[in-house]
Amino acid sequence: MTRLELLPVQPLLTPDYEIRRTEIHDELRRRYGPVAPVDLLGISVWLVLGYNESLAVLRDDTWWKKDLRYWQAYTDGRIPANWPMLPALECDMMVFFDDQRHKKARAAFERAVKPFQDLSLPSARQLKTVVAQHADDLITFLAEDGGRTGIADLGSQYARPLPLMVTNRLLGFADARGDEVIMDVWRVLDAGPDAPAAIGRLMAALQQLVREKRARPGDDIPSYMLAEDPSVSTEELAWELYLVMGTTSDMVGALLCNTVVEVLTGDTGARACLSAGMVGEAVNRAALAHPPMQNLTFRFPVAPVRLGGFAIAAGDPVMVSPAAAHADPLFAQGTDRARQAMVSSRAHLAWGAGPHQCPGQDLASSIVAIGVQHLVERFDEIQLMLPKDQLHWRMSPLMSGLRSLPVRYTMAAAKAPAAPVEPTVTAVVDPAAGTSANRPRSAFWRMLAGLRRRPDAG
Repeated sequence: MTRLELLPVQPLLTPDYEIRRTEIHDELRRRYGPVAPVDLLGISVWLVLGYNESLAVLRDDTWWKKDLRYWQAYTDGRIPANWPMLPALECDMMVFFDDQRHKKARAAFERAVKPFQDLSLPSARQLKTVVAQHADDLITFLAEDGGRTGIADLGSQYARPLPLMVTNRLLGFADARGDEVIMDVWRVLDAGPDAPAAIGRLMAALQQLVREKRARPGDDIPSYMLAEDPSVSTEELAWELYLVMGTTSDMVGALLCNTVVEVLTGDTGARACLSAGMVGEAVNRAALAHPPMQNLTFRFPVAPVRLGGFAIAAGDPVMVSPAAAHADPLFAQGTDRARQAMVSSRAHLAWGAGPHQCPGQDLASSIVAIGVQHLVERFDEIQLMLPKDQLHWRMSPLMSGLRSLPVRYTMAAAKAPAAPVEPTVTAVVDPAAGTSANRPRSAFWRMLAGLRRRPDAG
């Protein structure tokens, strides 16, 4: 049996990991094969690099568990209490449930999110219209008073706030609290020094939201989840809402930025797909080239198992890497060149696979597709202001997203105003609130206004 803690390991998260990620994965693959021991912020873990090996782990929830109680070093007390990733893992939510508890929670979640994913239902159709309206509002606002040309950070001015606004609608926040909540989600996922404090604030805000929805249900995910299971505890439902926020805001914003970059600079076919009107396929190509969640949370084998070239002990932490699996030379092997890219894009692991595959992936992909489509419609030209290898990425063991996406743009000729949509419950989504002389802008829109830059600003 291979003793993970006794193996020589090299740090995975080097300062240039985002820029050299493919090279680092290739080096590990050459040295170890489809599974490699690595150092993750001071803890030794198994990193799954192979596509087939990744599927084997993700699809088998009988042999591979998510609950931290299966992690031997954790239950033995050998993981430092201040290890940066613990706040992102010590979460009592569906992602870390196993067996019947997971099946029950997932079924309730799927029923609660269905009204917003199934376009045969009115809430889903309305949400699609709301997303489009938010996208237009943000584009109009970032270019306000700037003429047809200008510069902008599409990360902070568009890709970040768009899913934030949608998440506020899905969760039914009654005010601008959602902005700070999303910031705390980022702090937790980035596993930085302020992650423990962030998770405390985050859970307090979400528990308060659950209490409000018990008293006053609405057309939103927490209300539908309470209807499915009125006995669910406030704390447990708050964790499930945290899951909604992570997938519908942070991952969506990252994938939206990554898709724009792939369309502008990539060689994955995303631009050609977009030109052909296949927006969903362009998003798939981007998810394949740069998945928003580059590494997934741990799995733990319930008994010794052979994976790749190693015999892995029961309770060892195993981390599947979609980014590495997508670069596996054996991925889609055997298909002809003309079909390979299409087969690969449909089989990407950006949303996971198997029993724990993201149940909200259709909703998330739709938000990204609408966001990309509206950029294409509203701009005649978008150019990156930095070479692709000089873009600033977040340093995160799990997420892969840009800190900023600076571009120069030329607006298309003005189009007719979008049809008004029914007002949503959140206060941050209405830019008109700041145009009246007797109504000041909300802090959210003041923050976005502070990010506007002119063409001569550099």
